[in-house]
Amino acid sequence: MASTPGNQKATHLEHSRGKKSQHAEEAIFYMNCRAAYLTVLKSSLENIKSKEQLSLVLQQAGRNPSQKTINKYWTSQTPSLNFDDFCAILRKEKPATKNELLEAFGKIDTDKVGYISHDELCKILTTRGDKMTWEEVTSITKQADFNCNGKLDYNKFCELYLSTREQCCKAARDRLETDPRLRQQHFGNQTENVPEGTTLPVSKHSPGASRKTDHKLAKGDSRAPSRPSSAQSSKASTCTTVTVGASSSRNTKLIIEPDTMKEWQWAQSRGCFYLEENGEIISHKYRLHLPQRSALWITIKPFSIPQAQGKSCHWLSVDTALFILKENETQENLQLVSFTELQNKEMFGWRGELGSGIYWLLPFTTGCRLRKEKTQIPGEAKLVWRDEDGELALTKEFRAALLDIFETIDLDGNGLLSLEEYNFFELRTSGEKCDQEAWAVCKENFEMKKNELTRQGFLDLNLMEANDRDGDPWDLWVTLLSLGYNRALEMTEACPFVIDIWAERCKPRIKAISLEAGGSQLSRALCRSVLNKGEAKVLDGSESIFIHTYRSGSRITSVIENKSENKVIIHVNNEQSKNCLNNRGLTVFAVEVAPKSMMVSQHVMALNEQEEWIYSCVHSLVC
Repeated sequence: MASTPGNQKATHLEHSRGKKSQHAEEAIFYMNCRAAYLTVLKSSLENIKSKEQLSLVLQQAGRNPSQKTINKYWTSQTPSLNFDDFCAILRKEKPATKNELLEAFGKIDTDKVGYISHDELCKILTTRGDKMTWEEVTSITKQADFNCNGKLDYNKFCELYLSTREQCCKAARDRLETDPRLRQQHFGNQTENVPEGTTLPVSKHSPGASRKTDHKLAKGDSRAPSRPSSAQSSKASTCTTVTVGASSSRNTKLIIEPDTMKEWQWAQSRGCFYLEENGEIISHKYRLHLPQRSALWITIKPFSIPQAQGKSCHWLSVDTALFILKENETQENLQLVSFTELQNKEMFGWRGELGSGIYWLLPFTTGCRLRKEKTQIPGEAKLVWRDEDGELALTKEFRAALLDIFETIDLDGNGLLSLEEYNFFELRTSGEKCDQEAWAVCKENFEMKKNELTRQGFLDLNLMEANDRDGDPWDLWVTLLSLGYNRALEMTEACPFVIDIWAERCKPRIKAISLEAGGSQLSRALCRSVLNKGEAKVLDGSESIFIHTYRSGSRITSVIENKSENKVIIHVNNEQSKNCLNNRGLTVFAVEVAPKSMMVSQHVMALNEQEEWIYSCVHSLVC
């Protein structure tokens, strides 16, 4: 039944409100991060240099880290942590809620009287879970409200703990608001040891911008400040402006007639981008073998899963690209050949001629649209149910999600899962491979054809997993969440894609080799592609700092090249940009570039492709 215009409008309004809520939450998160950081350190560009400083900034952010937690993020190999590292830690170390605290105390209070003794508390805290030292326990119990009988009313203690935590956070925020010097600290930081292709959490506007400024930017107001807050003290700067018309970013055609490729030989492989908890993106990597020199036509695009038709496919708006590298003697010695820069809607392609040999195909996405989901899911989908005989069965919704997953992990698209394909799935969901012996057991218990698992066999395997836990869906949810699904069974933190290769004079062979982050090879290829194709500007007043800007279809990428013998800190200001979304999630930030190196400053895309967008960025030398 077709939806009415009124329903469409209501859905659009609800979607818009969800986006605004998401941006607001992200802004509050970064405000709290910055407030806590600047309570301990003088600037967001200053790094945390010790465990003690790390503990202090975490406490200012309302966390109460144990020594074990500190040691997890500060090892013997940690020289320092920057502001971005701190934000990533806060995303992982969520503050405990009152219900979680009460539940934990309730496990100690087996008699459910509402009290626990001093000795019980000390024993639990020093012997179980994330064990505390006696010194840490003593510092807690000194503040606890024990009565004369040595018992703690843990309900009151939880209220005291939560109110103290909020007061600490509020004090940090108040200090930030009242100190003009601190209010100018809108910096993000990324050191040279972070790969250029690494993606960071994204939001529409900088959390450092005022509510009033955010409103102006969202409406495309040109009255926003044209200079970064620290520009007056900068030694050198340059501004780059690119205006892109509505939908023009998708108008570049892949000009090749189907008849031209009628006799060409074809190969295909599917794959997927997966979003990690820390915002990093991993994907399949491929090896391409060409037995002889040939003209080629290579494309990559988000994969529209047949079972997903009629549902909201978030990933179809995710940008994709493919970098082609030539293997010379070793896998470590890869040379950039080219990348997919032609575009038609969501498809990107490359056409050219390659000699015989081994090539690597490295998929890439900017992270502008593939990002952590912030919207709250009102309810959790049901995965299994019991029939009249008490037997477990998969729900209709879960079966549909599993069939979608099957299409994604069936890399060769033959409707069956080989052991190799199944192991990519296992590595992603459990971190372990299935050996030949275990595969033989699968063959005995589940439907297979030609020693490959069928769709029905894959469904039955998941049903068996539910039966093993007597209907407890915990393991099933681990699988779903690791594959990018949310609790409503929507794939929101993954993007399946498909790569097609046509060769004129030989049969191309493509094979998935690994599932991992892009790494240094992709980072170098990305930077090199921008240097080769983009426009270069030297920072005014500096002879050794270059800003390279390249527009490839629907995205703009800028790379900072530092030819000097010293590291530099570059301040990046996007306040004049309109209708833009970048991969860093900050309107104003700073990056640290090592001597004699280059790194990606940012990737930028249109927030709404149906409207004109303007990329206007000022890069300034801080030091």
